[in-house]
Amino acid sequence: MADTVTTEWNGAAVRKWLESRILAARSDQVAAERAGWGQQDECDKSTAEEMVCTLLTAKSSTDDQKAFADDLRALLDRDEYVWRGVFDDVRFERHVRTYIRKLIRMTKTNAGFDRTGRYQ
Repeated sequence: MADTVTTEWNGAAVRKWLESRILAARSDQVAAERAGWGQQDECDKSTAEEMVCTLLTAKSSTDDQKAFADDLRALLDRDEYVWRGVFDDVRFERHVRTYIRKLIRMTKTNAGFDRTGRYQ
């Protein structure tokens, strides 16, 4: 992947994207919980997405691409993740790390933050 960014970093668009992902993740959690036992993995995946996005919206680093990337790496370096509504801790931590890596790639290329639709 290229280290050069073709478009300028837009902190407001990143915040809007994070907020839209939180809402979508909460909606997905409700749907998975209603579906029952067989959808626990989907619920954990949505919970992981909500946790990561919520933790990142609480920081002011969204205005600077390097600071945002540093916050993502610091979040990835944590030993454990604790959040409410988790069915399987090991699976949840795997989903959290996967989602953080996705955001690191998006941040590095500055791509994808303009897509605020529910399904990505």
